[in-house]
Amino acid sequence: MTYLDPHGINADLHSHSTRSDGVLTPEALVERALANGVELLALTDHDEVSGLQAARRRAQELGLRFICGVEISVTFAHKTVHIVGLNIDANNQVLLESLTAIRTGRTRRAQVMAQGLAEYLNKNTRASSALAAFQGHLSDEQLAEVIYAGALQYAGNPDLISRTHFARYLVECKLCKHLSDVFLHYLTPDKPGYVETSWASLTEAVSWIRQAGGQAVIAHPGRYRFSETEKIALYETFKELGGEAIEVITASHTREQYSDFVRIAKHFDFLASRGSDFHGPYESRVDLGEVGLLPLLPDSVIPIWHNW
Repeated sequence: MTYLDPHGINADLHSHSTRSDGVLTPEALVERALANGVELLALTDHDEVSGLQAARRRAQELGLRFICGVEISVTFAHKTVHIVGLNIDANNQVLLESLTAIRTGRTRRAQVMAQGLAEYLNKNTRASSALAAFQGHLSDEQLAEVIYAGALQYAGNPDLISRTHFARYLVECKLCKHLSDVFLHYLTPDKPGYVETSWASLTEAVSWIRQAGGQAVIAHPGRYRFSETEKIALYETFKELGGEAIEVITASHTREQYSDFVRIAKHFDFLASRGSDFHGPYESRVDLGEVGLLPLLPDSVIPIWHNW
């Protein structure tokens, strides 16, 4: 078998469009990737594959090699983990039905998030916020409707409203200056807009991806706050279920962590993936395929695309 030289290909296998919480349309995402020198691109929207056809069509027009993907929300050890599926059949019925069920749960979560934010803001008026005109004058339920509608206007896909859409709206309202501040103060555990959610199981996510002919990848493994025992359990369980790879190079990892995940990939015999987790200009830590900040895979690991 001939492996592609990991030093010779700029692959970005983790990105988002307006079909989930990205700010670029699928077509614009492809165009930006090509302009940035990406040679192999995957669109991996959260729990959604409706942007893949448009992205693939545009990639074919431009001569960019494109891979169909998805990022599935999973609950493992009472925490949220993201599993990327690469090289999937976007028309697989099992996958489509399963993702529809997850998105229904996302809609319910968004409604509860809006309610939690409204209740908090009605008790904690901030004159600097554009919401101040509503606070104290609307009931919690009415303010929740305002906040939900505000988040919805940022969602290119009304069936998928995420925390990021709420964050963008609250920045617009000048409640915070940056998205990261909104997450820190309002949308993380124990904060007023955070809603604990039971997502798909790891078993389900890996099974759906494999049934769709794809390969399962643990996204940004350095982001999860697991104990060492839980980390090992995640890798071992994932491997036993047929999971094949982890993201070694990702914008969520520090340069020091790259070597850690090279070691983990080799220890568990995982293939290695690389992706920016790009959501949009001025919002993401790393641009699509930005080699200066997102190094190519080292030659000590086998890239997931080696036999595509």
